[in-house]
Amino acid sequence: MTQAPVRTDTDILATAREQVLDRGVGLDEQQTLEVLRLGDERLEELLELAHEVRMRWCGPEVEVEGIISLKTGGCPEDCHFCSQSGLFQSPVRAAWLDIPSLVEAAKQTAKTGATEFCIVAAVRGPDERLMAQVAAGVEAIRNEVDIQVACSLGMLTQEQVDQLAAMGVHRYNHNLETSRSHFPNVVTTHSWEERWDTLRMVREAGMEVCCGGILGMGETLEQRAEFAANLAELEPDEVPLNFLNPRPGTPFGDLEVLPAADALRAVAAFRLALPRTMLRFAGGREITLGDLGAKKGILGGINAVIVGNYLTTLGRPAEADLDLLGELKMPIKALNETI
Repeated sequence: MTQAPVRTDTDILATAREQVLDRGVGLDEQQTLEVLRLGDERLEELLELAHEVRMRWCGPEVEVEGIISLKTGGCPEDCHFCSQSGLFQSPVRAAWLDIPSLVEAAKQTAKTGATEFCIVAAVRGPDERLMAQVAAGVEAIRNEVDIQVACSLGMLTQEQVDQLAAMGVHRYNHNLETSRSHFPNVVTTHSWEERWDTLRMVREAGMEVCCGGILGMGETLEQRAEFAANLAELEPDEVPLNFLNPRPGTPFGDLEVLPAADALRAVAAFRLALPRTMLRFAGGREITLGDLGAKKGILGGINAVIVGNYLTTLGRPAEADLDLLGELKMPIKALNETI
């Protein structure tokens, strides 16, 4: 009878179990990189540990959110993944949504059990017209729908941050998109630091900070670990994890879709780096993971989902996600527990 080989190195999952699961201390950048380098034969073990961490430090509830674009397309920035840039030959064209349509979308989102409705605009930052539209939209939604309102309007000035806080905006989304070192390969019309400054002002104004990014944009594993460490330093309330869905006409339109195993490994790694953070499934999960992958992700560290469609791409039907949560016995977070 042969004996199993004795490990001479410290096993990263054993370290994570003691450090993250038992003590609630997230993995640092180098430790996260070790997790991202684990082979496929350890993926199930990794996902199980990430799920244990999520249940221990976040609980079983899943927050459900819907999003809608108030202003679509025509953005002056050159984010290489985005079909809403006015600089690329993509099929998305500029359009505005009226307030009654915005309210109706909020009502339909609330019917799914969602507690959060996010108003998004494809802009570098809001001008006076957009701020006025947002103010009118937020007021109309609050008058008719029992749901919390979040916004994602690009980079803000201090005055705009203060205005949104005064409107009662609950959470502000502004993604760093990728690691600091990889950012210049993704965006050239503004800097990573400009995004960071907006997030700092949002936190200081008392709004919740929602900040994540997109995986599969040509970053290395080292840069993926760096991005997790960047987010851990920021300490956002929520991290939406998107996976690149290559859009025709964009500079990243010909990139390969991230392999499902790599995507799931990243989900688990980000959970271990951010044990107490809301980790949300966002865009690209359908093309990257499919139905089975979505289930594995929710059992591998995810505790929030965007339901329905995204800004320019189709998502899963809201009913499919809600049925999946029911099957997994994951309760949807109630609105009265979030206020």
